[in-house]
Amino acid sequence: MFEIRLASPADRAALYRICLETADSGADGTHLYQDPLLVGHLYAGPYLEFAPEYVFVLEDDAGVCGYVLGVLDTSTFETRLEHDWRPALRAQYLDPVNVRPQERTPDEGLMHLIHHPPVPDPGVLSEYPSHLHIDLLPRGQGKGQGRQLLERLFSALREAGSPGVHLGVGGRNTRAQSFYRHLGFSELRGFSDGGLILGLKL
Repeated sequence: MFEIRLASPADRAALYRICLETADSGADGTHLYQDPLLVGHLYAGPYLEFAPEYVFVLEDDAGVCGYVLGVLDTSTFETRLEHDWRPALRAQYLDPVNVRPQERTPDEGLMHLIHHPPVPDPGVLSEYPSHLHIDLLPRGQGKGQGRQLLERLFSALREAGSPGVHLGVGGRNTRAQSFYRHLGFSELRGFSDGGLILGLKL
């Protein structure tokens, strides 16, 4: 039996764990990272900290097995990260500026992102100001729970007045790309590595 509920601060460790265990294009990324908290610091922690009203978890008898994380306004969220989240991480993780990009370890790749975060595309934000991340462990997949998680988030974003939501998906994660397209997401931007930015009008 699955339950979807609003996340609480007590879920932080579970969110970080799931973030890591889905970090290899949807598969378990535990083997890729020496620091098991690093992925969560970028892609889970700040959402629970600064936008908890848009963080929903999927729970079964064994515990939390998935989540969707969202923000209402990406620009406002990015400003908050730059002032209140990234400074502590930058003090903790050095910028691997002297390591060539192709030689960086997965940890160093994320450390570089902490110091040089990507700039959101204004053309995307003008129509799709909200964004999200969703991750489910295998035991929560294939049962319609991902769609239900997203519908909970979409409802909250609509109620707050968002006109659209976007997300990024890696080129290797073709299963996720198909899932999002099936839900009505359309391609907004494409990249040379096969990665996509997809958007959905709310």
